[in-house]
Amino acid sequence: MPSLYIVATPIGNLEDITLRAIRVLREATLIAAEDTRTTRKLLARYDIHTPLTSYHDHNRTQKIPVIITALEEGDVALVSDAGTPGISDPGLELVQAAADMGVSVVSIPGPSAVVTALAASGIPADHFLFLGFLPRRKGERQGLLRSVSELPYALVLFEAPHRLQRTLADLREVMGDRPMAAVREATKLYEEVFRGTVSECQEYFAAPRGEFTLVIGGRPVVEVPSPVEAEGRLRELLEQGISSREAREQVAAETGLPRRAIYQMWLGMKKES
Repeated sequence: MPSLYIVATPIGNLEDITLRAIRVLREATLIAAEDTRTTRKLLARYDIHTPLTSYHDHNRTQKIPVIITALEEGDVALVSDAGTPGISDPGLELVQAAADMGVSVVSIPGPSAVVTALAASGIPADHFLFLGFLPRRKGERQGLLRSVSELPYALVLFEAPHRLQRTLADLREVMGDRPMAAVREATKLYEEVFRGTVSECQEYFAAPRGEFTLVIGGRPVVEVPSPVEAEGRLRELLEQGISSREAREQVAAETGLPRRAIYQMWLGMKKES
């Protein structure tokens, strides 16, 4: 039975394509491309002459039946302008339609802007959350950022140059001046990786150009001292002659424990003495 192949293509440098992807693109009976002009450059580079048809967000309703019909005759390869189709790119609905028809859907792995940026960022990324492109409206954009601001995971998002400054401003307002990395024009001739804080990134990219992948550090995990440690600190301050009120306030600030809990510790210490 013919298969629908989801083929990852280079995100910039045309050398970043797998041997398997090249073979699949050659052997398919049809390539469904987000932009046929972009895909033709890749096919010309590797001397591939498979017929092309366009498939993008604006014609997917009309093209899905056409591609499903083509799958009755042979394999179809789906490609986007860069990276993997269906990941912040057209493809999801076609994959769903093919799967519903019982067609085999095979993913051909390859270049990823997300993984490329994470690897170069220097930001801890044992766990990360991919947000894609943020909403265009400020309220929705800040609402999304607020909903993930407490997570200890690295955040990865895409941004266009003309929206970069507003996104950085929202990041700083909602999440504070966190460490981050901005990967510009990944794998292309003018590739650049900036590492610093959100405010430093705002200053550095005052006139941004090119496409950006941003990696923002997760919220730092603060270790809360045990009650025994907090009580020991309170005793230490009191022995130094600091007033009980000032000592309680300082311990609360240092430990993050509730003031009421610190007050109860102090009462217990008074009873002991």
